[in-house]
Amino acid sequence: MSTTTPARDLAPVVASRLAAEPHLFIDGERREARSGRTRPVLDPGTGEPIATTACAGAADVDDAVAAAARAFDPASEWRRMTPLERGRVLTRIGEAIYARADSFAELEVLDAGKVRGAARAIDVEFAARTFLYYGGWPSKIQGTTVPVSHPGIHVRTEREPVGVAGAITAWNFPLLLCAWKMAPALAAGCPVVFKPSEETPLSALWLAELAVEAGLPPGVLNVVPGYGDEAGQALVAHAGVRKLSFTGSTAVGRRIARDASDLLKRVTLELGGKSANIIFGDADLDAAVAGSAGGIFWHSGQTCSAPSRLFVQRDIHDEVVDKLLAEAAALSIGHGLDAGVDFGPLVNERQVERVRGYVDRAATDGAKVHQAGELPTGGGFFYPPTVIAGATDDMECAREEIFGPVVVVLPFDDAEEAARRANASDYGLAAGLWTGSVATEHAMTRALRAGTVYVNGWGLTDPAAPFGGFAQSGYGRDLGPDSLDGYLETKSVWTFHG
Repeated sequence: MSTTTPARDLAPVVASRLAAEPHLFIDGERREARSGRTRPVLDPGTGEPIATTACAGAADVDDAVAAAARAFDPASEWRRMTPLERGRVLTRIGEAIYARADSFAELEVLDAGKVRGAARAIDVEFAARTFLYYGGWPSKIQGTTVPVSHPGIHVRTEREPVGVAGAITAWNFPLLLCAWKMAPALAAGCPVVFKPSEETPLSALWLAELAVEAGLPPGVLNVVPGYGDEAGQALVAHAGVRKLSFTGSTAVGRRIARDASDLLKRVTLELGGKSANIIFGDADLDAAVAGSAGGIFWHSGQTCSAPSRLFVQRDIHDEVVDKLLAEAAALSIGHGLDAGVDFGPLVNERQVERVRGYVDRAATDGAKVHQAGELPTGGGFFYPPTVIAGATDDMECAREEIFGPVVVVLPFDDAEEAARRANASDYGLAAGLWTGSVATEHAMTRALRAGTVYVNGWGLTDPAAPFGGFAQSGYGRDLGPDSLDGYLETKSVWTFHG
């Protein structure tokens, strides 16, 4: 099915955000970039400009880090806040997102090509939950008493914020990644300089303003949209930034790790994936196919943990391919503001060409390419849901992250083979399996080398559950208690009693 581009009857606050003068957000206020440079923001569903954003450079990053450093001064309002007060601010930010949920969802559709219902139920919902979850953490961060073997000496540990934290994120989940990066840093007491993707800066800028309205002191949260090789590089190389968290491609993550190492800067990297998803012959086949299709076709495959390698037990391989194509054909493709749409565009024309290149080369290499769905007319960056069969593990389409609605279906014979081939990847972000056997489940979850393993389902996250990868999918964790460790120093205090 296809739809037409919707008429623009936008919520007033969204229309106001789109019409705003290009700006950064530094020290609690909107500012132009020092260079005056701007960049159009495109609606992926039409390919047309919808807003203009400022492009930060190194001088703007200096300003933002200086503002964050002032906010981290021991005498600052932020540092004088009690843990409970800090937690209440985070909670109010989460509630502010909830109060504007429909408008945030609309903005995510226009900025990132989301589908309205999914943006509201997933991106906005879990962004708000993330702030609420971390709102409970400031009063739970505590040290310990250490039982040392020295008479008359008392030793304790204290947990302190590391300092100014920098964050750089990709374009695929603008609001959600804001929450993943901002909330744990703020819970730990770290001021933040946040660089969203230049493709999708709108949610971050709005959220920063709402955070100040919620009681966050000026300078604690600064947003500097701009290009990676300018604003991003300046943030990585800045001596005033003590912790950096990055979500994006593995290639960029490697460069960030190298550059940050010169300053011994703490780094958390959540990078690419080529996640293996395994369907055994004893699985509930309809549930497995529906879940697998949902995993790869959700947000048009633009998710780092997308199950893009689908291993299927040989005797059900052809049936799974047919059922996947049926799932793909049933998708309503169009602009995310249209009613009934469940499959939207890619983020830009460059991404469409990238995905098309992978698929065309797979066909040239001898794989069988199946596509379904009718693309809308009238513009936009659309690419059809695609199933590739007849490939081998060494083909480019089965090895490299495509970051689009493309799944490669690969037959296997037994569990040992499935685990071995699933692990034969440079990546290790997520993996999954579908089976009716408890023994198979236990054996495979132990065998699979990935940061998250799904059993008879795919794709959920929760603020309480750590998320991150093995191998070339990065190191460190977002979410859960683990994420706080990167923002905290442990200090040992020795008291001598004579």
